[in-house]
Amino acid sequence: MNRKKAHCILSLNSGSSSLKFALYCMGSDEKLLFSGIISDINLTTNNFLVKDGNGQALVNRSLNKLDHQDCIKELFDWLESQGHLKQIDAIGHRIVHGGSKYTQPHLITSDLISDLDEFVMFAPEHLPQEIKVIKTIGKRCPNLKQIACFDTAFHHNMPRIARLYALPRSFYNEGAIRYGFHGLSYEYITEKLKSENYNEFEKKRIIIAHLGNGASMAAVKDGKSVDTTMGFSPTGGMMMGTRSGDLDPGILLYLINEKSLSPSQISQMVNHRSGLLGVSEISSNMRVLLEKEIDNHHAAEAVELFCYQAKKYLGSLVAVLGKLDMLIFTGGIGENSPSVRQRICKDMSFLGIKLDSICNNSNASVISSYDSLVIVRVMKTNEELMIARHTLRCVQEMGN
Repeated sequence: MNRKKAHCILSLNSGSSSLKFALYCMGSDEKLLFSGIISDINLTTNNFLVKDGNGQALVNRSLNKLDHQDCIKELFDWLESQGHLKQIDAIGHRIVHGGSKYTQPHLITSDLISDLDEFVMFAPEHLPQEIKVIKTIGKRCPNLKQIACFDTAFHHNMPRIARLYALPRSFYNEGAIRYGFHGLSYEYITEKLKSENYNEFEKKRIIIAHLGNGASMAAVKDGKSVDTTMGFSPTGGMMMGTRSGDLDPGILLYLINEKSLSPSQISQMVNHRSGLLGVSEISSNMRVLLEKEIDNHHAAEAVELFCYQAKKYLGSLVAVLGKLDMLIFTGGIGENSPSVRQRICKDMSFLGIKLDSICNNSNASVISSYDSLVIVRVMKTNEELMIARHTLRCVQEMGN
């Protein structure tokens, strides 16, 4: 990548209950200066953690109950106290939804914010917080460029048939289509494969499993997304930490008509009280459930259901691709849970998937056996670096 000069880029990844951040010096290389997270937003206490580029803790302290605007103030106060704020040339944001309009990173303007306000109906659990973060920074640093990097953009060229829902056609024209998410993660993985010179990458058929508190899979052919498990919203697809994943529409009608639940109550349930947490009644954390599954039937069932659904979606995406050359596990669970990977891949030799148990248990980069027809890999994703790359390109295109 040609770079005119080094730029300091602050990447912000605003989740529904967390704020991840990282400062990069993007010059002849991509140097991480520090990264961190403010977690448990809107709970009684929050944790503010910052680590330097070598992983050593710079800050690790508890905070009183904060919302996203408070978190930005806390972060920017710390940046200013450390002399970092004046170093920053631009800020890149992960924006969960770009609708059908935004398929590339874009300078944040008042018009773009107005469009995001209209998109809130598509992602009400994420976009309002992301918009608040943008506006809060704009008031504090009005001359600092902010760039929107859309999580839906990676999937915007999916075949039309993969984007359709079997609803009356008028709803398609109003935006009721399958968008797909985790695009920045998938984009980072595909760029990594290209940089490794993976043999004829563009001709390979790959499935990337981003398994974390949010979980999805994407089928990649010729270097592009051709289908993915999430659809209209980040709640869809396979079950997740607290999200239900896909549901029979009849269940929602039952909850409305028979249980008298309001739309807001249903939203709260399917986004925050379902998934691993809902089935186990213990935790949304896969590591905790794996530790408890021997003695707790509900924990065991939650883990089993997660792996079963992942296996089912994996098979469906192989059917879309017609063939599978590589399977990649990423995300917190995908990168760190040998047990989950083993369960998903068990009895999948008919698709050419065979794991090497020693490599899998050691979280090796390649975990497939020598006679596996499909290469199975574990790759660490880096959405914050992908945001920094997009932000740098936008800044350079603007002549800065």
